[in-house]
Parts: sequence; structure tokens; C-alpha cells
Amino acid sequence: MPIDRSIPATLLRLGTRRSPLALAQAEEARDRLMAAQSGSSQLDIEIIPVTASGDKVQDRPLAEIGGKALWTKELDAWLLDGHITFAVHSLKDVETIRPGGITIAAVLPREDVRDVLVGVPSIAALPAGARVGTSAPRRAAQLLHARPDCHIVPFRGNVATRLAKLAAGEADATLLAMAGLNRLGQDVGTPLDANLWLPAPSQGAIAIECRSDDADTRARLAAIDHAPSRAAVMAERALLAALGGNCHSAIAVLTRAEGEELVLRAALFSPDGVERVSDEARFHRADSEGPARLAATLLARAPVSITAHFAGPVAITQ
Repeated sequence: MPIDRSIPATLLRLGTRRSPLALAQAEEARDRLMAAQSGSSQLDIEIIPVTASGDKVQDRPLAEIGGKALWTKELDAWLLDGHITFAVHSLKDVETIRPGGITIAAVLPREDVRDVLVGVPSIAALPAGARVGTSAPRRAAQLLHARPDCHIVPFRGNVATRLAKLAAGEADATLLAMAGLNRLGQDVGTPLDANLWLPAPSQGAIAIECRSDDADTRARLAAIDHAPSRAAVMAERALLAALGGNCHSAIAVLTRAEGEELVLRAALFSPDGVERVSDEARFHRADSEGPARLAATLLARAPVSITAHFAGPVAITQ
């Protein structure tokens, strides 16, 4: 939407990571917010990129160098000190427990939640002893559960970096998020059936955060909040909180909406993929305790090889 310079514009600063995917998500958030404005008000939204700590260290798994906070801590600091007005994130990369004073003010319409296998047409088609590039505990454990003969090769970096590593022969296959590929306009690999290969919690969702006490920005962002997507991802984050999962925890979850009810199907794995426990729960979307009941069932049934990687219930900030 072009800005009418005859009307004084309100300048908002949108913080984002500097990766191509993060910038594409920031542009989507900006465009949706601009389109939602009434003709009597004008916005000028400046995108402010930052190189996150997680983007600076590419040679070690995220869990070894500080976890998901490495994607958010720079933007959190900028948000709290007023350098930016709001921040955009891939919600699956946002830690469950957020700093006080920050709130998820909007969740954009969720993209495709599936993973994509690149390099071979299916999990079954992986050659014996195949090397699969990933640094995600969920993907690694789920792959090893299905194909214990395979070997995991640590892969970090953005989409282009991981595809380049695959092309260089560092692995026989890799796994990427369909949502990210779609947002980058890339058509590679084979999407995996989400009913058989469960996605990560909040995969495909873009979250916009602002300061909790910034009523004006919260009101603006409410105009682009997609209620069905918010209900699903907040249930998934509540499940994570009730499990006490961390960056070492292998958890996969698929949510479907049926009228006013949500159906959560989740699976927990031991890191080596040997053990797996799964279950599902159906509850009203307003039932904040539904995810916790599912978490309790899963942990009660899980062996120590799984529960050792979950801390149990923690408080969550939404």
C-alpha cells in the first residue's frame, strides 16, 4: 500500500533476523499490517535487521550453544529498550518461556506444516546407511526411529546453506520446512505426510511480538491476528510448557481443528529414536488445560530414555 504523504505517517520499526527467510517473513508481516490499516491512518514501517547469535555460530548444534534464545535475544533487547516497535519470528524458533514485558500480539495465517525430504523421494528410498543432514532433535529421532540404519550428519544454517551442503555431498539427504521453502519461492524435495511424519510444534507459524505495555501497537497488531492459527500454536506451546521440553527434547505434534475443538496428536522420542510414545487429545479450543492433560499422559507412559529429556510443567507467557 503506497503511503499518502499528505497525512502524517506513524513510523513503526519492525525487527527481524537478517536471513533471507526471516526478511521474507518480515515483509509479509509489514504488508499485512499495511493492508489492514484504514484510509484515515498511515503507517511507515521500517524493517530493522539484526544478525542473531544463532546465525553467527553454524558449526555446532543449537542445543550446545544456548538453545532457541540465540534466535531471539538480540531482538528481545531491542524491543525492551525501544529500539524497535515490534519483532517478527518463526514461532517454532521462539523459546516457550519469554521475557517479562514481551507478548505475542499476532500470529499470521499458518503456512504448510509439513517437512520436506530433499535428496531422495521418500524415507524408504534412503540407501542403507544413508547420511541425513539435520541438527533438529525431532527430525533426527524421528528419522532414526523409522530408519535406524541411517546416520545423522549435523546441518546448521539457512535454507541455501543446507542445500549447498547437500549438493556438496556432505549428506545423502536433508529435511527442511515446507513453510520456509514456500515463503522463499523454492520448489525442492518431497513433502512428507504430516500424519505419518509429525511436524515441530508451531511449525509454519509467524509470530509478531511487542512490548506488553504498548497498547497502541497491540491494537494495531490485533487486526492481523489469525485466530485459528493462534489457537493451534498456543495449544502446541502449552503442550511444550507442560512437558518441560528443551532444545534436546524430541517432540513432534500435529494439530487439527474440528469446529470449536482442537485435536492434538503428539509423539515423544528418545534422542536415538529407539523409543517412541504417542497419544492424542481432543478438547475445546478455550480449554487451557487440554494440552497439559495430554502431556501428563505422554510422560506417564514414556520410558526414562524419553522422560530424562523433559523437565515437567513450567509457566508459559503468551
